[in-house]
Amino acid sequence: MKGLYVMLVAAVVMAFCSVTALAQIRINEPGRVVERQAENRANRKIDQAVDKGFDSVEEGIGNLFKKKDKKAKEVESANPDSNGDKKPESNASSNAGNEANIENGTPVKAGKPSLKSYSKFDFIPGEKVVAVEDFAQDAVGDFPAKWNTNSSGEVVTIEGTEGKWLMLGPEGVFYPEFVNKLPENFTLEFNLATTSEFSFYSGYLRTIIAEVASPAKDFTNWKGFDGGKKNGIELGLHPHDAGGTQGIAMFNVFGDENAASIMKNEKSFPAFHVPEHNVVKVSVWRQKGRMRLYVDDYKVWDLPRAFNPEKNYNFIAFSNQGYHEEANRYFISNLRIAVGAPDTRSKLITEGKFSTTGILFDVNSANIKPESYGVLKDIANVLTENGTVKVKIIGHTDSDGDDGSNLALSKKRSEAVKEALSKDFAIDKTRLETDGKGESEPATPNTTSEGKANNRRVEFVKM
Repeated sequence: MKGLYVMLVAAVVMAFCSVTALAQIRINEPGRVVERQAENRANRKIDQAVDKGFDSVEEGIGNLFKKKDKKAKEVESANPDSNGDKKPESNASSNAGNEANIENGTPVKAGKPSLKSYSKFDFIPGEKVVAVEDFAQDAVGDFPAKWNTNSSGEVVTIEGTEGKWLMLGPEGVFYPEFVNKLPENFTLEFNLATTSEFSFYSGYLRTIIAEVASPAKDFTNWKGFDGGKKNGIELGLHPHDAGGTQGIAMFNVFGDENAASIMKNEKSFPAFHVPEHNVVKVSVWRQKGRMRLYVDDYKVWDLPRAFNPEKNYNFIAFSNQGYHEEANRYFISNLRIAVGAPDTRSKLITEGKFSTTGILFDVNSANIKPESYGVLKDIANVLTENGTVKVKIIGHTDSDGDDGSNLALSKKRSEAVKEALSKDFAIDKTRLETDGKGESEPATPNTTSEGKANNRRVEFVKM
């Protein structure tokens, strides 16, 4: 009998080890974090199976791991920048062996949303891009050079998605050291992903926007719900509720008695833990006291007095303080901060020219991304209210790639904008002309990620 017991234990261990190998996150240097996760998870499951009396090896495995059949999306670029002008030639070599396959599947949304599907999305990014983080300068397996943390983390790539991601370690604060000043009008955007089997009992991802005396020194002191000790706000996102049907958003204000009426609010939004929808875009828009938060095209919060105009906000960080199971992970990428509130009407009608970096395109393509809807709608409103105005739409690119290809791409993109204004916003095509300048007229030097982001723009010139 004792021999049978030992054989059953060995069988369970071997079965769980083989299945766990499929479930863990695969990165370039699996070593430390991932191996610990896999071992801890396997050990917990083995103990559970033994305690239940070894009912059935097959039944145990079936109950402990949910296999999902997900369709992987082709990776277009190893290191895309936010508007997609970097070329994908080196993709095969840079991504080989460095991908994270999350819970035996790919955290990518099924299908591609259309521009029209974002018809309620009124987000307009700031005028000037001041910070871009796509982790292009960091090696897979390393913690990013321009960040700090009191936890751990690794740069990884995720199968079926573009570029690199920061996989956040457990129980910590993750601080981008290049953010040290935030004006009264700014926008913050980033992509967010989770592992597929994300537990409801794991904590929120908190986005912190605050005023601190010394960000580099004080970031480790942020421990969540500690009332008046901090000055700022927390925006918490959890991928799903207990039923798995709704995401949960949390909003908190710290150190501001005037904002007591909006402290510790919670709200639901569409879940993003399901296999076909594990990647979302998060957008935060501050206009003086007003704060709006979007998850993809869904407006989660629109609060008129979330920010205190008297505070000098100088700090952005991400935190996952609170209980976190080892197997659950948040991933962030393509962080972008832009400042200034665009004044489309004044600049186009009065000054005769309006330029925007908020019309985004797929990598090396003229396909307009759906999150551009808010900017296009704003431009269309100005043209509708000023029915006699005609404009020339001029596309611009950064300097990456071949000059001739960039010129052709800029022309195609201006044509795509014209088509969108006509088709989706009923602007008469006879009022619209197009042109492209490629990389020939940079607005800023193409020497930094931020400079390139500001050069990837669309101009509207009054004729």
